[in-house]
Amino acid sequence: MPNRLAHETSPYLLQHAENPVDWWPWSAEAFEEARERGVPVLLSVGYSSCHWCHVMAHESFEDQETADYLNAHFVSVKVDREERPDVDAVYMEAVQAATGQGGWPMTVFLTPDAEPFYFGTYFPPAPRHGMPSFQQVLEGVRTAWTDRREEVAEVAGKIVRDLAGREISYGDSQAPGEEQLAAALLGLTREYDPQRGGFGGAPKFPPSMVVEFLLRHHARTGAEGALQMAQDTCERMARGGIYDQLGGGFARYSVDRDWIVPHFEKMLYDNALLCRVYAHLWRATGSELARRVALETADFMVRELRTNEGGFSSALDADSDDGTGRHVEGAYYVWTPEQLREALGAEDAELAVQYFGVTEEGTFEHGSSVLQLPQQDVFFDAERIASVRERLLHKRSERSAPGRDDKVVAAWNGLAIAALAETGAYFDRPDLVEAALGAADLLVRLHLDDHARLARTSKDGQVGANAGVLEDYADVAEGFLALASVTGEGVWLDFAGFLLDHVLARFADDSGSLYDTAADAEQLIRRPQDPTDNAAPSGWSAAAGALLSYAAQTGAEPHRTAAEKALGVVKALGPRVPRFIGWGLAVAEALLDGPREVAVVGPSLDDGGTRALHRTALLGTAPGAVVAVGTPDSDELPLLADRSLSNGEPTAYVCRNFTCDAPTTDPDRLRTALSG
Repeated sequence: MPNRLAHETSPYLLQHAENPVDWWPWSAEAFEEARERGVPVLLSVGYSSCHWCHVMAHESFEDQETADYLNAHFVSVKVDREERPDVDAVYMEAVQAATGQGGWPMTVFLTPDAEPFYFGTYFPPAPRHGMPSFQQVLEGVRTAWTDRREEVAEVAGKIVRDLAGREISYGDSQAPGEEQLAAALLGLTREYDPQRGGFGGAPKFPPSMVVEFLLRHHARTGAEGALQMAQDTCERMARGGIYDQLGGGFARYSVDRDWIVPHFEKMLYDNALLCRVYAHLWRATGSELARRVALETADFMVRELRTNEGGFSSALDADSDDGTGRHVEGAYYVWTPEQLREALGAEDAELAVQYFGVTEEGTFEHGSSVLQLPQQDVFFDAERIASVRERLLHKRSERSAPGRDDKVVAAWNGLAIAALAETGAYFDRPDLVEAALGAADLLVRLHLDDHARLARTSKDGQVGANAGVLEDYADVAEGFLALASVTGEGVWLDFAGFLLDHVLARFADDSGSLYDTAADAEQLIRRPQDPTDNAAPSGWSAAAGALLSYAAQTGAEPHRTAAEKALGVVKALGPRVPRFIGWGLAVAEALLDGPREVAVVGPSLDDGGTRALHRTALLGTAPGAVVAVGTPDSDELPLLADRSLSNGEPTAYVCRNFTCDAPTTDPDRLRTALSG
């Protein structure tokens, strides 16, 4: 018989709806139930494409004996961290403070007042490698709760007080300058892996936000070392197993330092960020590899993640059926030499073995290999390789595909909108711009209410109950601003403004600090606040970027002031931990450059000269430059006000703080003016 999760929209929660555990969703009713029964709460947090979440579910939550014990002695609450990042952030902070590490599934025991007192992540069904079994943990927690209730309450109270004291020290609220950005670059250089690209050791995550900073820093200062780190990192990732060499798109991270073996889940946010980074790398260098990867990643998102409603799904699972009935990580993506021979025949299989670095021993498990590109393409016949790719992709499509989390997350769709809009504009792919517009339309129709308040998620056209957090407002505004620049449609600038007004009114305090949740959101044991980037830009740095771009488009002084204040934390953290505040550093580069404001006017948007100037403006590498395009003196976008044609010809104006250089009708001169 299904439990309460059967009524939820989250695919992750629905995966647990048939568990014998009597799960509750996160709700006041769940904690009231614990209070009435006098039992503690088990909080289990995960997400649908999390491998170890599935393992623990199968080992423990599907086990009747374990479920009976939980049902008798606990109220069990299951949370999708992608739906409730605020709940996840608050209790993950407690887990990391108590244990020195974190991860998912996250397992936390709470009082009926939601105060945590015991922590962990994955617990096995039997003692293993020094870890207690899950049953031992449950029995120990129950004993402590029954026999030492006052001690438990004291511990929980202390933890909550410690968390409350972790407010971010904001410093002098000044944005970083040349000195701090140079120190950040030096710090990145020290952590850079010159042999393999990327930063740090294994596991290696794609550093998309850091690469964006490096590209902007090079554009502004000419620092060749910054560009070299960006280029080499992007090439190593694109040639590694972390990139899907057949279908495009990136896996979550590489388990090794060489980018060979990925953790195979594919996340929307990673692919949106990396699509945009590779498009920007092509814009800066003309790299054919960057062009191919940007377009293939965009096509992957549209082909495999777009929903029937026009939005983009959250993720593809790492695991899938391996053909024998077993659910195995990477089964959909890896190949043995024998499988290549079956798909291609002996001669082309030998070519594929060499081209994709497949070995008899295998680079993954059980003699299978992850496809990579260890050699340069010039050594192979391009037409024959294209045929091999096409046939392998077709053969792979006959395998059991990984599951898809169809939840539409507002923030991640905002990132996808920005990436698809720009990539479509750069490479003359109007279909990609249309895909971006479709996702934006879904967010406006379904996720925005009459007061421009944003819901975090939807699924199958049904909006979720959870309120948007700071990253939702900021990333969706970022996507809408990119659409305004690409399409010239002022409505997207208007929608961005509505969202950013909420940021100023409900997520910021008087000092300029930003919080992850709104002032009128559900009150947790602590109001989460984190300026550091993780897998995606933090809400804090994303908001700073969107506020700055909006101010450049409109001249809105409150938004620029708020962006400058928000960047004060980048001044403090950038020189010390540059890997974890890359987007904040990228926004700081835009602030130091102006950012530049480009207005392009022409007789119509279909006019060839207007299109040439508009495309040149979009391809400018000046950090964070904003672009407006329209007819002379149009009221569609503020940057177009009082802009006229020069001698009847389409004209571009390049400005900083609404002070402009001489207008030009020449795309080459415009390109020079925007070259950093």
